[in-house]
Amino acid sequence: MREISIFSGTAHRILAAEICGHLSVPLQPAVVRRFATDCLEVQLQSNCRERDVFLIQPLSAPVQEHLVELLLMLDAARGASAARVTAVIPHYAYARSDKKTMPRGRLVADLLVTAGASRVLTMTLHSPQVHGFFSVPVDHLHALREIAAHFRAQDLSNSVVVSPDLGNAKTAAALARMLGLPVAAGAKERISDEKVTITSIIGEVAGRNVIVLDDEIARGTTIIELLGKLREHGARTVKIACTHGLFCDGALKRIVAWPEVLQVVCTNTVAITESERDEKLHVISVAPALAEAIRRIHEGESVSALFDPH
Repeated sequence: MREISIFSGTAHRILAAEICGHLSVPLQPAVVRRFATDCLEVQLQSNCRERDVFLIQPLSAPVQEHLVELLLMLDAARGASAARVTAVIPHYAYARSDKKTMPRGRLVADLLVTAGASRVLTMTLHSPQVHGFFSVPVDHLHALREIAAHFRAQDLSNSVVVSPDLGNAKTAAALARMLGLPVAAGAKERISDEKVTITSIIGEVAGRNVIVLDDEIARGTTIIELLGKLREHGARTVKIACTHGLFCDGALKRIVAWPEVLQVVCTNTVAITESERDEKLHVISVAPALAEAIRRIHEGESVSALFDPH
């Protein structure tokens, strides 16, 4: 079996180191330099020849910077005669760009493959159809097991799982089954990036403790709108869970300011600095799941059991 080599870009080296810890393999050195012209240079400072190479880089802010880093890392690994190069992208930023009028999702997928990716490992795509944009195998994980384990340790009496919109209702229903709870959903219409409208809640939330599940929280406009509608419908308390806690433009502070919100739960697919954190924020690690997926890919085992949410 070929040897494994794992490298990280600058987006989330803490997560990469944690993944390597679970695999009991070293995180190989990689250097990113910036020239006076603002161009980047990436060097993978370990042997890649005929090795199974994994490059860990979530596409978090600054997204374009981290994307170019990853492209350069892929090209460097391919140029160093790696046997296979897997791009491990815990958060794939362009997964929202799946519509015909905004086809950037396919463009980014093509860039990654052209740069040298022979496989992609990612988690909780905002639009699962982005999976189909790639011409190489894609392993699409989810964080439902980790989120469910977090809530199982709490009192779930009189609780309900709520999806902010109908598009996410299937995933919310899967979490509800894992927790043995009923499910409800909001009827959402997006007006723009900064404005959404939720006209009603489908399901019973009055007097209940609500667990809101979404794939990611960016500006928080959907969550804020949903909180207002849940208050109108008489929800008792609210706990919010998501895979990707992006929390752009002070979103976390706006959300935790609501007295009904007891906690906000996210995973560590993107780095969250200490200054951005809040006492109501709980961060769950997905490093064990990503490490297990990497191990299975490397050893030629099935990965499908890891992304079956049922």
